[in-house]
Amino acid sequence: MLDASNATLYCTVALDGVTSVCVYKPVRGERPLWDFPDGTLAGREVATYLVSEATGWDLVPPTVLRDGPFGTGMCQLWVDVDEEVDLQVMARSNHPDLRRMAVLDAVVNNADRKGGHLLPTAEGRIYGIDHGVCFSYEDKLRTLLWQWRGYPLSDEAIEVLSRLRAELEGDLADRLLELLTRREVRRTIQRVDRLLATGVHPEPSEDWPAIPWPPF
Repeated sequence: MLDASNATLYCTVALDGVTSVCVYKPVRGERPLWDFPDGTLAGREVATYLVSEATGWDLVPPTVLRDGPFGTGMCQLWVDVDEEVDLQVMARSNHPDLRRMAVLDAVVNNADRKGGHLLPTAEGRIYGIDHGVCFSYEDKLRTLLWQWRGYPLSDEAIEVLSRLRAELEGDLADRLLELLTRREVRRTIQRVDRLLATGVHPEPSEDWPAIPWPPF
């Protein structure tokens, strides 16, 4: 996939006669970044899926680490998108999946929520992809989804965050520690605590660009 910033391959996976299409991003194809340790982006993608799975919102396609033809990498189930959806209009909408994704991004500290990282489906769902630059210890939230900034979190979000907070003290934390540093996991817990304490969607930071570039 030539428009990707890191090596990204369109592949198939098969098991017991069942075949599916996936995206494979080998670690060796990751472009070095100044603000994230080399060779960690695949693990951050998997970690974001684990947090999404723990919320029950199903916002990130199933994502795992696998040994592929170019070594260990991130393997994510392919999602067919509805090509008729206008991404610029959709990204400014009040779709419930987008509001949930705004909360997820605040939890994982997503530094790159572009419009092209949103996948609308014909069934009306919206999935998020490309989570390699999440979980920084520093606040780096950059996103198009600021339409709820300063708004109270929904009752659903508060319930989900409370449950997530408990899971971050147990098995989920252990799984994340296989992919992230202890300091990054601890800061994730602090971000959940902050959301629960304030009860509102975060505001853009004055110390960091609020929107990724290019936005689409």
